[in-house]
Amino acid sequence: MSDDCQIDIPRSFIELYLAPGSVRPNQSRTVIASRYELCEDMAQMLVDHARAKLFELGVTEHDVLERTHRGLLVEGSTFSADEANWLVRRLAELLGWPRLIEQHPD
Repeated sequence: MSDDCQIDIPRSFIELYLAPGSVRPNQSRTVIASRYELCEDMAQMLVDHARAKLFELGVTEHDVLERTHRGLLVEGSTFSADEANWLVRRLAELLGWPRLIEQHPD
């Protein structure tokens, strides 16, 4: 059995790859697992950075999450808009902060 089969991917992440009304993801399990690992790793890495920015800048938790979200959406980013939304929600969860209301760029 490959390591990919042992990764527990949350349903909330798999749903990023479901077209409206579809029950099958539009990417393979290998691709989704790879993207999940990247996003989860980034969320984990951002925990200390987010706490530091909260203290350094004297801003609200919402401001830190919003700034992080904008940073994840810059042109050339590794993350899709849906992944950036998921990642910031996960970061808020890891920090125990209220969730940022998702913003979908037009």
